[in-house]
Order: sequence, then C-alpha cells, then structure tokens
Amino acid sequence: MNRKAFFLTVLLTAALVLAAGSAWLLTRGSGPMQPSRSAKTGKYHCPMHPKMISDRPGDCPICQMRMVPMDAATEGAGTVDAGADAGTSGAGTKEAGQPEVRNAPSKKKILYRSTMNPNEISDRPGKDSMGMEMVPVEVEEEAPAARASVEGLSPVRISLQKQQLIGVKTTAVAVSPLRRTVRAVGRVTFDETRLHHIHTKVSGYVERLHANATGELVRKGEPLVEIYSPELLASQQEYLVALAARARTSGSSLPSVAPMSGTVIQRNVTHGERVGPEMTLLELADLSRVWVLASVYEYELPFVREGEKATMSLSYVPGVSFEGRVSKIYPVLDAATRTAQVRLEFPNPGLVLKPEMYAEVQLVADLGKRLAVPDTAVMETGTRSIVFVDRGEGFFEPREISIGLRLPDRYEVLGGLREGEKVLTAGHFFIDSESRLKAALAETGEGSTGSHR
Repeated sequence: MNRKAFFLTVLLTAALVLAAGSAWLLTRGSGPMQPSRSAKTGKYHCPMHPKMISDRPGDCPICQMRMVPMDAATEGAGTVDAGADAGTSGAGTKEAGQPEVRNAPSKKKILYRSTMNPNEISDRPGKDSMGMEMVPVEVEEEAPAARASVEGLSPVRISLQKQQLIGVKTTAVAVSPLRRTVRAVGRVTFDETRLHHIHTKVSGYVERLHANATGELVRKGEPLVEIYSPELLASQQEYLVALAARARTSGSSLPSVAPMSGTVIQRNVTHGERVGPEMTLLELADLSRVWVLASVYEYELPFVREGEKATMSLSYVPGVSFEGRVSKIYPVLDAATRTAQVRLEFPNPGLVLKPEMYAEVQLVADLGKRLAVPDTAVMETGTRSIVFVDRGEGFFEPREISIGLRLPDRYEVLGGLREGEKVLTAGHFFIDSESRLKAALAETGEGSTGSHR
C-alpha cells in the first residue's frame, strides 16, 4: 500500500515539473504575444479628422467627436506619423482628459487657439489668458503664388479627396447671350383710339332707336337713332329749312348713322326720350384690336422697350398664346404698388379677347453677349460679391467681383474675372469656412505668438 502511494506521488510530481518547464520554455522562447494586423493598437483617432491621433481615449479637439480605436492596419498605412507629436514641445500643461494630438507630415500647420477667445492664437501649446487649455487647429500652408485679395478671406488648398467628399464643382467664366424675361399681370381693355360717342347737334325727341341693346354689332353707315326736332323744322335759315324739308319727306325725323363698324358698349337713351346736344346717345367700340395694360415693377422697367414683342396667355383659353407688341410705357409710377403701366396691343380678329379679362404677359429682352457666371458661384455678403477662383492643384483664391445685371440663373460680371477662369459653384460652405479661419489665424497669429504661458 505504501509502495503504491509512493509511485502515485512520484508521477504527480513529474507531471507538475514537466508542465512548469514547458510553460517556462514557451514564455522565454516566444516572448509576449504579438497582436495580429487586425488587432487594436491602443491608439485612438478622430473619424472626421484621421490625422488627429491620441494614446488615450477622448474627444477630437477640432470637431469634439468621440475618438475611436484604430487597428494596426490603419496605423501602418503610412497616412499618420505617430512619432511627430505637435503637442509635446510645450511646457507639458495638457489636461488629463485631453487627447495627445499627433500631426502627419503634410503641407499643414498646427496652431493653438483659445476656446473662449478665437482670436487668441499661438504656435505653441499652452494656456490662454484666461487660464484655459488651448486646442490645436489644422491650417493649410499658403500656396507660394497665392495672395489674400479679399479682406477677411485667405486662399486655401483643398486636397482632391476632400473636394470629392464635400462635392466641389467648378465652371468656366464665359461670354454668353443673356436674356431677361419680365412677367407681369395685365388687364384687357378697349383701344381708346377706336371708341366713338354718338351725339345729336339739335334738341329733339327719339322717334326711333335702331341700336336698342348693349353689345349689338353695327356696321359703318347703318342708322342708329332717328330724332324729331321741332327747332330744326322751325329754323328760318335757308340751309336748315332745306334740310328740314328733306327730313319731312322721309318721315319728319333726323337720322344718326354709325360712323364706324363696332359694338355698342353703352346706350343712354330710350324711345321717346327728349335729347339734346350735351347728351351721349350711344357709345361704340371697335374690338378688332384691343389693349392690354400690364403692371411692371420699377426695377424691371429697364428691360422693357417700346416696339418689342410680347406674349400673352389667358385662363379663358388655356394652352393658347397671343402675340402682340409694346406700344407705350406710361411715364408715371403708381406710388402704392411701385409699378408702371405698360400698354400692349393685340389683334383680336375673332373677338376672343374681351375687355376686363385678366392676362399673364411675358416680355423677353435680348441683352446681347456679356461676360457672366452662374448665380451659384457668387456669395453675397450684403456689401460685396465674392467668388472663389480655382487656381489649380487644389488652391482656391477668394476674389471680389463687380456685378451688373442679375438674371434668375446668371449674373453679369463687370470686373474681377476674366473669360476662361474657373469659379467654384458648389461646396462653398466648407471652403469659405476654411478661408475665414485661415485669414483670422494669419491676422492674429503674429501678435499672439509666444504671449501665452
């Protein structure tokens, strides 16, 4: 029994010794286990600013987003230089929760800005005048040929990859034909040159009324009304006596005939009514041609000229356009609506156009060929018009230009650009922000450098 216990003890001891020796040899021969290429490296970077790297978790000092762990494959891609520490050259005043920022070797510069006063900038890490830790900011290095031509803005360089991310688009400045369309609301009315009032030269009584209804069509020379005048018959003058004699032979009445063909638009007398020279018996209008009075705003008046073609459409006949011309621009402006009356003439052979109809009028002014840019290229500040000119190799230069005519989709350029230059038409927000930040840093960097502790 003792012999069997002794053998079991020896076997257990030998097994323990072998296990301990194997573990020691394995540990010594291989050293600490190396992580795979996909293993975490213990470093953190910003998803929006991959060049911002830290040895500790925290927030990105630029966009305040949470930094995420990066793997060895990302670190070894050669896009980040983990050994160039832009924040360790100072006095070592980093807070415990502040990530340690590392800068990649590129054409960028790291400056430090106060979080409380953005105009307080330094080229070294440290604290601002209020005792707050300054945060690093990436700034593109200025192109050698670039120059700051606009106050408050600076030329910037944007990489091709970043241009694609923010949707940068450019277009060439070109000389192109410009047309301005003026749209206005009009009202159909009578042609004042085609109106006629019917009067009698003597007093008398309406003996017969031929045109006895408003809206009736009459032809030139047709009788309208017959008047019996005792004064005319009793006149002692030779001419009037002879005229009265002729009138009596045809019924003792004086006929009044239509001086033109047209439509009776007003009837002021009835059968048997006494009339005099001061009364308007009938009113005729020739509607074969009508006027349209359109209200045009004063800022659009320079694009309206007499004799130009005009197009009109009516809800009364949808899908049909009427062609006319501008016959008169009235010299007086309406003080309440700030509009001027423009008179248009339209033929009306089928009497389709009826007075007091509402109409939509279009006037197209041909302005000729002029230097112009798309309206999306121009940034209006209220007092200045700014464009960003593509100088090539990713450099964008802000430039102030002079604007002439402002069309719905294009602006005329009076100065500041040349034909063939490329201007930015999309992605303004990011490039404008970069330009303003860089200009602010450039203006205050020299005076603030070295003044922080």
